[in-house]
Amino acid sequence: MIKQDYIELFQSLHPGFFEKDGIRDMPEEYVFDEMILPLGEFDPRKYGKWLGDNISFGFFEDNLKDLQAAVEKVDEDWPQYFKETTRVYCGYLDGKIASFCTVDDLGLHSAGGQVIKVGGPGCVGTLPEYRDKGIGLTMVKRVTQILKDEGFDYSYIHYTYVADWYKKLGYKTVLQWNRNGVL
Repeated sequence: MIKQDYIELFQSLHPGFFEKDGIRDMPEEYVFDEMILPLGEFDPRKYGKWLGDNISFGFFEDNLKDLQAAVEKVDEDWPQYFKETTRVYCGYLDGKIASFCTVDDLGLHSAGGQVIKVGGPGCVGTLPEYRDKGIGLTMVKRVTQILKDEGFDYSYIHYTYVADWYKKLGYKTVLQWNRNGVL
């Protein structure tokens, strides 16, 4: 795909995005990345870190209020995105939530002259006390594999300022933007 294909995909995934007050009100120097990983190219061996026996991963199935409290410690605006019907995958340390993300089905989209099935991890966060241990990136790696196993063509990372972190798994920046639009 070429840049115009990615712009069309972005607009399809996020119609009216640059008209939102929260986006328009950002400082102009804030620049964010949109990233893609063609899942046919995903190699889970690209990133691996031994985490210890006290780390586990899985879909969240407990009390939603506990999850929302953990999410709020990372970003106070995010609990609204974590509802009973939201698919959430977590990393746990000694049974406690250490990291979390939504597992999003972003639907079928036309890009580069083909119809593609797009999904991705969203609202990715690790609680401050559990950062820099590899839990969050291992969680995203597992979610990326889940999307591949479920037949998605692409995994999409929206609205990130930690592109170098995702690049460790093979994600590539396809667009950058600020409050004024695509750069």
